[in-house]
Amino acid sequence: MNDFKSINDTHGHAAGDAVLTATAARLTAWCDQHGIAARLGGDEFTAIVTHPDRTPGLDALNEALCRPIPYRGCLLSVCASVGSCNVADLPVATLTDALAAADAAMYAVKGHGRRTTHL
Repeated sequence: MNDFKSINDTHGHAAGDAVLTATAARLTAWCDQHGIAARLGGDEFTAIVTHPDRTPGLDALNEALCRPIPYRGCLLSVCASVGSCNVADLPVATLTDALAAADAAMYAVKGHGRRTTHL
């Protein structure tokens, strides 16, 4: 999640918890039955998808993660930087290498402006 700390600082930790819960639900819904969503810690999430062609795609994921979240009568503005990795593109298909490649792609998104995706 981008700028998650500002939500906690401005609206309190309960608002941050609501954002984390909504993000987890949105990521899980995007994966549907074709993968598993997980929180890595803090404001970082991942999805391991077995059939990417059966998901709505990364643009749809980015749109879902950037929809405002209702909280106590207001809308919390949220967004995420989304990076991805296809294990077929790796020299050795390990989960550690896939997560590292997706993480690098996510940081590339942050470097090119938020609200985008990067492979």
